[in-house]
Amino acid sequence: MKDAPSISSAEGKLGVLLPGFGAVATTVVAGVEAVRQGLGKPFGSLTQLNTIRLGKRTDNRAPLIKDFIGLAELDQLVFGAWDPIPDDGYASAVNAGVLSRGEHLDPIKGFLESIKPMPAVFDTAYVKRLDGPNVKSAANKFELAAALREDIRRFKADNDLARAVMVWCGSTEIFLRPGPVHATLEAFEEGMRNNDPAIAPSMIYAYAAIMEGVPYANGAPNLSADIPALEKLAIERSVPIGGKDFKTGQTLMKTILAPGLKARMLGIRGWFSTNILGNRDGAVLDDPESFKTKEESKLGVLEHVLQPKMYPDLYGNLYHKVRINYYPPRGDDKEGWDNLDIFGWLGYPMQIKVDFLCKDSILAAPIVLDLALFLDLAGRARMGGIQEWLSFYFKSPQVPEGLYPEHDLFIQHWKLKNTLRWLAGEEQITHLGREYYE
Repeated sequence: MKDAPSISSAEGKLGVLLPGFGAVATTVVAGVEAVRQGLGKPFGSLTQLNTIRLGKRTDNRAPLIKDFIGLAELDQLVFGAWDPIPDDGYASAVNAGVLSRGEHLDPIKGFLESIKPMPAVFDTAYVKRLDGPNVKSAANKFELAAALREDIRRFKADNDLARAVMVWCGSTEIFLRPGPVHATLEAFEEGMRNNDPAIAPSMIYAYAAIMEGVPYANGAPNLSADIPALEKLAIERSVPIGGKDFKTGQTLMKTILAPGLKARMLGIRGWFSTNILGNRDGAVLDDPESFKTKEESKLGVLEHVLQPKMYPDLYGNLYHKVRINYYPPRGDDKEGWDNLDIFGWLGYPMQIKVDFLCKDSILAAPIVLDLALFLDLAGRARMGGIQEWLSFYFKSPQVPEGLYPEHDLFIQHWKLKNTLRWLAGEEQITHLGREYYE
């Protein structure tokens, strides 16, 4: 393994740029400000609350991650956003209905009102159940990318920022597969000039971010920075990228349960999953083309965790079905219901039922914060390209071509912490434990 890179200082303001200023983004922004003002605690955030063990268990060294590796502090964060709907942060957060107005929104109303989304690169051809007037216009997609790059430069200058990161919090776009226009930077830029329909808005944001040296993570399942042209560009420019699709509700449960069942060599005959939700994400996913994108992301998890080709008797005939249903009365309160038909010794059947009543944006908000701070860390360490060590946060972790993604939540967590140890020059922890008995 190569020696750990040197890490530049975290001093100075850090811009957190959010394409999409709906429920998830406003919950992040309002939540961070609430924590800064002592109105709440950042539960769910590894960067704020988790410790990291260093050395032997008997050494009793377990500092907080945020103190151990030198992350940017919450007071350094400055938020910016793009959205086709022009509502400011307060109006958007009230409309999303995630956070309490009396407890968390009204006390910071002035701060939220000060954040107004920039005109978005947006096209209803890619998100069919959403529209708004706050949209950029240009002759072609290359000019739209140039306009985003100018937004980034202006935002950094206006706010006296030292650095910036970008986390896609926009809606799920229609399903697209990589094609010739995504193969090289030359083809991609020419495709933008020709308004190629295979280039979606999220790809334009990713391109603009990488060209401006801004680390980029994709919180939705659509094809974005995970195309050869942008992956190579990120390496060449030493810009961290990662994705995709925030691991929040039902898939979080799958990546907790499936590794446990596999560890015990318990078989699974069927796994039926259904969801109801009523926020903007639910409305978007009510479109079959957007649902196809999400379905691909959610279905791939069990295949990689359970390895049916390696364990055909246990998982070779697994029937896996996923459904998402738009149900407006629930708002952001999503319900994920799972039925697992499992079997054990001699094939005797058993069942597991899971009913997870969660708040999607409450689970996503700390992910966005952690990704912003860890992407900034990777950027200061000049770790360009795919950041697989951040796969802990994603349903469909981005990996190089030819490498399967790791979906086991516990292996992902181990990978994340060992990467932090490596960056700090600390010894990797294998959990072998023989040193205590020799």
